[in-house]
Amino acid sequence: MGSRTRRPRAANRAADGARRRVPMRLLLPALVLAALMAMLMLRGFVHSEILADHRIQPEASTDKVPEKILEGGPVIDTRSGRTASMRVPDHRLVLTFDDGPDPTWTPKVLDVLKKHDAHAVFFVTGTMASRYPDLVKRMVDEGHEVGLHTFNHPDLSYQSERRIDWELSTNQLAITGAAGIRTSLFRPPYSSFADAMDDKSWPVTRYIGSRGYITVVNDTDSEDWKKPGVEEIIRRATPKDGKGAIVLMHDSGGDRHQTVQALDSFLPGLQAEGYKFQNLTEALGAPSAHTRVTGSELWKGKAWIFLVQAAEETTGVLAVCLAIIGGLVITRFVLMLVLSGAHARRVRRRGFRWGPAVTEPVTVLVPAYNEAKCIENTVRSLMASEHPVEVIVIDDGSSDGTARIVEDLRLPGVRVVRQHNAGKPAALNRGLANASHDIIVMMDGDTVFEPATVRELVQPFGDPKVGAVAGNAKVGNRDSLIGAWQHIEYVMGFNLDRRMYDMLRCMPTIPGAVGAFRRSALERIGGMSDDTLAEDTDVTMALHRDGWRVVYAENARAWTEAPESVQQLWSQRYRWSYGTMQAIWKHRRALVDKGPSGRFGRVGLPLVSLFMVVAPLLAPLIDVFLLYGLLFGPTEKTVVAWLGVLAIQAVCAAYAFRLDRERMTHLISLPLQQILYRQLMYVVLLQSWITALTGGRLRWQKLRRTGVVEAPGGPVPHQRTGSNDRRPVA
Repeated sequence: MGSRTRRPRAANRAADGARRRVPMRLLLPALVLAALMAMLMLRGFVHSEILADHRIQPEASTDKVPEKILEGGPVIDTRSGRTASMRVPDHRLVLTFDDGPDPTWTPKVLDVLKKHDAHAVFFVTGTMASRYPDLVKRMVDEGHEVGLHTFNHPDLSYQSERRIDWELSTNQLAITGAAGIRTSLFRPPYSSFADAMDDKSWPVTRYIGSRGYITVVNDTDSEDWKKPGVEEIIRRATPKDGKGAIVLMHDSGGDRHQTVQALDSFLPGLQAEGYKFQNLTEALGAPSAHTRVTGSELWKGKAWIFLVQAAEETTGVLAVCLAIIGGLVITRFVLMLVLSGAHARRVRRRGFRWGPAVTEPVTVLVPAYNEAKCIENTVRSLMASEHPVEVIVIDDGSSDGTARIVEDLRLPGVRVVRQHNAGKPAALNRGLANASHDIIVMMDGDTVFEPATVRELVQPFGDPKVGAVAGNAKVGNRDSLIGAWQHIEYVMGFNLDRRMYDMLRCMPTIPGAVGAFRRSALERIGGMSDDTLAEDTDVTMALHRDGWRVVYAENARAWTEAPESVQQLWSQRYRWSYGTMQAIWKHRRALVDKGPSGRFGRVGLPLVSLFMVVAPLLAPLIDVFLLYGLLFGPTEKTVVAWLGVLAIQAVCAAYAFRLDRERMTHLISLPLQQILYRQLMYVVLLQSWITALTGGRLRWQKLRRTGVVEAPGGPVPHQRTGSNDRRPVA
């Protein structure tokens, strides 16, 4: 009885862990998106869009408030169980400013205070202190005191003790990060005079004292937030009979120009009457309310300020990027609608001809690597062609009997050329060397042509300036959801794009599934290059630079098998996007060239870069801001903006389907297609950028075929896929 070898459990766990590990191509984009969302959340937090509570408690009874508090001064001390209050001595004024710092008005207030050698107390909110830390530091450096005014400015009588602690600690953290200090002064939002303390606010005041803070309200209220006029602000702020006072003003929350003007008159006027403008502890003759912070607490504060500033900068950049992507989307769709319509009218008008009719035979090159499931359909579709063709199937080292299947068909005018596996460009060049005719049609081994495809594809060569023609590639397996999405993309994205680029004379890509070339044009540029993974884009750009026209033949339809899984789709688009980036980089010198090359470089390359690289990379921002807007607002504006973009896309898609005479039913899945495709293209392009920047090289990735795309007229009988022919090059 034989024994069985068992792996140790640790090895099994390690192997399972390796299998479950998230691929870097998915992990890295996910982390970037998560970081962007975190930055947006932090930005929303410090802008009071998240966790903000704008409720205000109505007046309540005062039964539980001690009489000495109601009749006492504006400085209330409930620390260590005390119940005490203090007043500012006569001829002492403590100016207090709430809700700042504000980037516009706080510097003006500080300038006026400095001009008149006056000190004040600034009760800052954590949100504003986090966003403008330099102003908090300036306050402290110029001898003013700062106090807490909570982080998000809620009415604390509605809040739990836990929320109060959080408001205090986060407000303190912002002040520490900005100025390196802690403060013992606190002013509750929506506070007034001491005699306004009631049964709802008094418990909060006692709790604030238990946390080590002195509560500061006011004696006079300038009501500057109402903007009653400079004279009225001064009148309301001035105490009577030379008494001391704590004066309530604001340096944030709106237009404060009246406050600044009032200060410039108020300060010298009362100084002339013997008043001193001091901060609170100076006026009370008490130790400073500030305590220097060192060690880990200081670094926590600095880290907080750094993160907030990073979030502000990142959000600003994201907003710019969102504006860019919005502009690109609208610009692209407008160009597509206008130019594709012009293209359709031009080529469909009665009597339109490219030139003399092209009737001479052409050579069709079919590079094939392990296409046993598809190759018979492909070749038989060519045999039904209305145009005379020579078919050359270049077997690129297939191991599944692809070449033997074609040979066994014994079709007239069909040849098989075998080579060791060397890649698609080498296969096409091998076929080009064996071609008998001056016009070369290229197609993929998983594609089928309609009978009229070749005839329609080669007619533009009646114009001697035309060097290449792009056909109309269509998705044959569109019954699945992924297939339907790609069907929308092919009709709306690729074919409208080709009409647009045809009119602009800078079409970037002849599709590998259906394209035709003038042989002399290919020979002038050295044939197909293997410098990039997008040889079709590479050769098209080279033809433009050599001065040839590249046009689009809308009636040259080819049916191709699109990827049927997300993994296969990702692999295909990864290769396409990386190859496109390689081609753009390879032909970058066209930007400074003269003549046809320079024209393509200064028109075609920027458009391709913007529409095929930048736009898909930034497009997920549309959905990121949609999610943010749905959660934190403004919800209505966000939804309207997103639906507006979708409406533009729907109009373009419907127009594209109408031009291609396609059924509109597939457009039902357009909203979901747009959302998911944006994320897929983001992942693909981000990974392509990483591969390019790290100097990596992406190998060719063969997609699994099913052979579901049939030749026109129905299925082909006698399909053979079982051979294992690996005959070497003849």
